Amino acid sequence: MDRSALADFLRRRREALRPEDVGLPMGARRRAPGLRREEVAALAAMSTDYYTRLEQRRGPQPSEQMLASLARALRLTGDERDYLFRVAGHNAPAPVTAATHVAPALLRVLDRLDDTPALILSNLGETLVQNRMADALFGDRSGHTGLARSGIYRWFTDPSERLCYPEDDRDRQSRAQVANLRVAYGSMGPRSRAGELVRALQKASTEFAELWDRHEVAKRFEDHKTLIHPELGAIELDCQVLFTEDQSQSLLVLTAPPRTEGHEKLRLLAVLGHERFAETGRG
Repeated sequence: MDRSALADFLRRRREALRPEDVGLPMGARRRAPGLRREEVAALAAMSTDYYTRLEQRRGPQPSEQMLASLARALRLTGDERDYLFRVAGHNAPAPVTAATHVAPALLRVLDRLDDTPALILSNLGETLVQNRMADALFGDRSGHTGLARSGIYRWFTDPSERLCYPEDDRDRQSRAQVANLRVAYGSMGPRSRAGELVRALQKASTEFAELWDRHEVAKRFEDHKTLIHPELGAIELDCQVLFTEDQSQSLLVLTAPPRTEGHEKLRLLAVLGHERFAETGRG
C-alpha cells in the first residue's frame, strides 16, 4: 500500500469535483475548491474520520469493497479505478468486480434525477445504484449477494420479487427478463457470468428453462408498465432506458405524464421517500 500516492490521488480527485458533478447543491460560498471530505465520505457510505485518515496518510488499508465505493463516489473512470486499487495494495478489480463499476456518464445523469425513480442496472439485471425515489418505489436492492444480486435470478427464484407487478402482467415480464438475459448471454458467452446465471436458473426454475428454449432475444428501450406499491397501490409509469456504448449498463428512468394519476402518486412517493430517509437518519 502506497499511503502517499493513495492520499494524494484521493485529495486531487476530490478537489477536481464540484457539488453539481455529484448531484449536490452548491450551497454557501466555499473556501476551498472541490468537494468537502465529509461529502465524499457520505457519498461513499463511510465515516468522515475514516476518509480523513486516508487523505492524511494514516488510515488502515481499505478493503476492495471500500475502494469500489470510493471509486463510485469520486466518479472515477475505469483506468482511475484500477489505479486506486493498485496504490491501495490490491490488484486491479477482476472482471466480476469491474463489471459493477458504474459508468460515470450514466451516474452524472442519475445525479440530476431527484424527482422521479431512476436506477442503474448491469446487463445481468443487477442494481448498481438507485436514487431515493427508486428506494421508495422498489425498496433498497443493494443488499443482495451472489446470484441473487441479479433481478433476473430473483424473478424466477423468489416469489416476492413479482409482487410489484400486477398478476396479469407477470408472464410478459418473465419473457422480457429471459429475452434480456439472452442478449447478455450472446455478447458475454457461455463461460461468462451470464452463462453461470443461465445454468443456475435452468436448474432452479422450470418456467425459466421453458422460456429459454424459445430463444427470444430483445433489449427494451422503452415500455409502459404498471407497478404495485404497498402503500400507494397501482402506479402507471413510462419507462425509458439509456445504455452505455458497450450496452453493459443501463439507466432506467420511470416517469408519468403531468396531471395524470401516476404523476400525482409519484409526488406522494417523493414525500414517503423523504419521510423514510429522515426516520433512518434519526435511527
